[in-house]
Amino acid sequence: MEGREEDVRVGANKFSERQPIGTAAQSQDKDYKEPPPAPLFEAGELTSWSFYRAGIAEFVATFLFLYVTILTVMGVSQSSSRCSTVGIQGIAWAFGGMIFALVYCTAGISGGHINPAVTFGLFLARKLSLTRALFYMVMQCLGAISGAGVVKGFQKSVYENNGGGANVVNAGYTKGDGLGAEIVGTFILVYTVFSATDAKRNARDSHVPLLAPLPIGFAVFLVHLATIPITGTGINPARSLGAAIIYNKKHAWDDQWIFWLGPFIGAALAAIYHQVVIRAIPFKSRH
Repeated sequence: MEGREEDVRVGANKFSERQPIGTAAQSQDKDYKEPPPAPLFEAGELTSWSFYRAGIAEFVATFLFLYVTILTVMGVSQSSSRCSTVGIQGIAWAFGGMIFALVYCTAGISGGHINPAVTFGLFLARKLSLTRALFYMVMQCLGAISGAGVVKGFQKSVYENNGGGANVVNAGYTKGDGLGAEIVGTFILVYTVFSATDAKRNARDSHVPLLAPLPIGFAVFLVHLATIPITGTGINPARSLGAAIIYNKKHAWDDQWIFWLGPFIGAALAAIYHQVVIRAIPFKSRH
């Protein structure tokens, strides 16, 4: 039996995901111990099935995320009467609800990032290796492109005539407004991710049940309510890139930099705030 247990330990899950989001994040022991930082490069991951399985999970999750959310946006955009659609509130619920469901489903496999900005923030906090972070980002972008492509395949004319769900800075707002909205919106999201999956908090507040995907999904919902009128709400570079590539109109590309720079700045600020200010990790003595 000992040999079999060792095989399991070093087999498919030898290179486990370091930052689970969801129920997997709450399986920590009550006696909290600070986990060691992930190495910058972990070559052994490249020969582990769990590494590729996690990437596939990120691809599928981001594909489904774009499929449902862009379809919702198209349904609202093509209607002549807002009263006959779910409206902006429904769009916000679609984005937040899908994040809640997909994070819950993929938490134990990949960590349920579904967003390059989330992956970037967790990488800065040394929750996963650079190898895994880059792989996740590539798979997330490919999934987003595929999801938007399927939506366009349903009704190409409707898709192209209604903006394709692409993120742009709306009339009446400046590029600076759009960048600021993306920075703050992504900060809220990534800060919520750190807080909801903090192993120390789970150990300290183990008497308070918390399903981590719920606050994360709710944060996405609230940010969309606030910033849809400004940028259509990106806070996810893969989501913005996928829609822009499939829609492929000049005005969608003109603002694309905002939906990468803003989320990455917001994610970096959230990582710094949580790790340095809230957790004060750099100031803790190491024994």
